[in-house]
Amino acid sequence: MTRIKLSAIGAASALAFCATPTFAQSSVTLYGIVTTGVGWQNSQTTVGSTSGGRSATKMISGIWAGSRFGLKGAEDLGGGTKALFVLEEGFSSVNGNMSYSNLMFGRQAWVGVTNSTYGTVSAGRQYTSYYSLLGPYGPTTWLTGYYGAHPGDIDGLDTSFRTNNMLVYTSPSFNGLTVSGSYALGGVPGSINRGSTISAAIQYLQGPIALAAGYQRTNNSTVGGGDYGAESTANSAGQPAVSALTNGYRLAQAQQRIAVVGDYKFNEAWEVSASYSNVQYVPGVNSKFSDEAIFNTVGAVLHFKPGPAWDLAGGYSYTRATQANGITNSAQYHQVTLSQYYSLSKRTGLYAVEAVQRANGQTLGTNQNVINATASIGDGMNSTPASCRTQVAAGVGIIHKF
Repeated sequence: MTRIKLSAIGAASALAFCATPTFAQSSVTLYGIVTTGVGWQNSQTTVGSTSGGRSATKMISGIWAGSRFGLKGAEDLGGGTKALFVLEEGFSSVNGNMSYSNLMFGRQAWVGVTNSTYGTVSAGRQYTSYYSLLGPYGPTTWLTGYYGAHPGDIDGLDTSFRTNNMLVYTSPSFNGLTVSGSYALGGVPGSINRGSTISAAIQYLQGPIALAAGYQRTNNSTVGGGDYGAESTANSAGQPAVSALTNGYRLAQAQQRIAVVGDYKFNEAWEVSASYSNVQYVPGVNSKFSDEAIFNTVGAVLHFKPGPAWDLAGGYSYTRATQANGITNSAQYHQVTLSQYYSLSKRTGLYAVEAVQRANGQTLGTNQNVINATASIGDGMNSTPASCRTQVAAGVGIIHKF
C-alpha cells in the first residue's frame, strides 16, 4: 500500500513538472569601475574667471574612466528577440558623492528590445547615435577624456553628452555597415522643437579599417531664461558641456555637431585614428551674441602596444574658431596628450597621462565681452581652466573593473 501511494505521488509530481510552462531565459549583471588618481595642473582658476590662477595638486576620481556601478540585463523573448535594460550611476571614489546631483542613475537609464535581424530600439537616458558610433574612434579611447578630449570636449566625442527622454534605433551590421538614429523629446509645453535633440550616424567596420560619420543638433530649451544661472546649455534633453571655449555662447538657440572619424590597425602593435569636427553655436532672438560661432577641430592619435601588459598613446588636436561677434583674431587651441597604461591583470591597471595646451586669439567671455582665449585641457578642466594661454597637467592612478 505504501509503495502504491509513493508511486502515485511520484507520477503526480512528474505530471506537474511536465505541465509547468517553460520560461524565457534572463540574466542580470552587476558591473562597475573604480578608479582614483592624483593630478596636477598649473594655473587653475574657476570657469568664467581669467585671473588668480595657481597650480594645484589634488586627488581625482575618474581620470582614465569614470567611476561607476551599474546593472544590465537581458531576457530572451524568443525568435531572436531580447528585452534589454541598463541602469548606471556614476560616483566619486574620492568622497563617495554622486556624479550628477539628484540623479539616481545619471550615466544611463534605459530599456529596449533587440532583434538580430531588425536591430535595437531603446528609450530613456542614454547616449546619442552620434556618440555611440563615433566615440570608440575618437581621441578619448586611449588618451582619456579627462586629459585627451578635444578642448572642452567641444565636439562631444567624449561622454560629456548624455540625453534624457530619448528614443534610439540602431541597425544590425550589414557587411560591416551600421546605421543609427536618435530623437530626444523636449517636453516643452507649446513647442515640439525646444529642448529636443536629433542625431544620426553611420559606421563601417571591415578588417583593420573603421570609418564613421555623424550629425547631432541640440535645441536648447531655456533661451531667454534669465541670467547664466539658468543657462540654456542645461537643456531639458541633456547636458552639453560648458567650458572656457563656449562661455560666451551659453544662450545659443541650438548647438550643431558634424564629425567624421577613422581608424586603421596596422597590426597587433600599431594603430592610428584621426578625426574632423565642425561645431556650430546658433544664436536666437534672445541670445546674447548675434553671429553664429563655428569651431573646427582636427586631431590624430597613435596607439602602440609593445607587449601584453603595456599600452602607450600620443595625440595632437587643433581647434580654431571663426571670426564672429566682434572678434577679428579668432581663438585657436593646440593640444598634445600622452598616455601610458600598464595591466596588472585583466581587470586592474596603472596609468599615467600628461597634456599641454596652448590657446591663442580671442573669444567671448561670460559677459559677452571680447577676451583673450585661455587654455582648458580635455574636458577634465572644464570647471578649472587656466587663467593664461598655456596649461600643463598630468595625472597618475589605478583602475579596477568588476
